Parts: sequence; C-alpha cells; structure tokens
Amino acid sequence: MSVEVLDSATIVNFVEDEEAFNVSIRDRFAHLDTNHDGFLSYAELLEEFQSLRVFETHFGIDVITDPKELAHVYNSLFIQFDHDANGTVDLEEFKAETKSMMLAMANGIGFLPVQMVLEEGSFLKKAVERESTKLAA
Repeated sequence: MSVEVLDSATIVNFVEDEEAFNVSIRDRFAHLDTNHDGFLSYAELLEEFQSLRVFETHFGIDVITDPKELAHVYNSLFIQFDHDANGTVDLEEFKAETKSMMLAMANGIGFLPVQMVLEEGSFLKKAVERESTKLAA
C-alpha cells in the first residue's frame, strides 16, 4: 500500500487510455478467473469482494456485520456485473462495470486532488502510475 495524490482527471485519463485500461482489465480478470474458463462465477467474484473488506471495517477498524446483509450486498454487486443475468461475468461485462464504477469514483472525487491509500496492483494505483509515467516523459 502507498499514499498517493489523485483527482478525477487521473482516473478518467486512465479509463480513456484504451490500451492501458484494457491491459489492466484483462490482467485482473485473468487473476480472478481461477478455473480459467473465461468467465467469473459468483464464487470467484465473491472472493474479490470479500478481500476488499469494505463492509467489514469502518475506517480500518473491524466491525460486526450481519452475514445476511453481507450476502445480500455481495449478491447485488454480482448482479451489477452480470449484465445478461446468465450467472457468470464475461470479460466485456467486467470491463464495462469496472469502467462505470471508476468513472463514478472520478465524478465523486472531483477536480481537487485528494490523498488516498492505494493497494498495489489496484486500478486506482495503476491510474496514478500511468499519470506519473506521462508526467515524467
């Protein structure tokens, strides 16, 4: 993890850079597709959702969360990704929903720079690294 400064332009420019964004999406999809069938099952995405610990912590402190509520939230997230409702998420669905979520984050952040703790390998970290490389050139 590292502390980085970013703004909405950092994220939007990354998403609009089709080459960089597509490589990142394909790499993450391949990492999540543990059975290598070309689709993400609920179990495969659930593992990713759970690793984020968004609902199990509050400002870094563990909190007790109702398991039924968590299951409902995770199921709702999966449905967001599964656009054709066939029970799996293909690469295009994963890309489209990730893009949508990242643009929503950019919209929420706004044009003023913010400082964030980013996990190595995350899409936001890759966006910051891309921007740093462009500025250094």
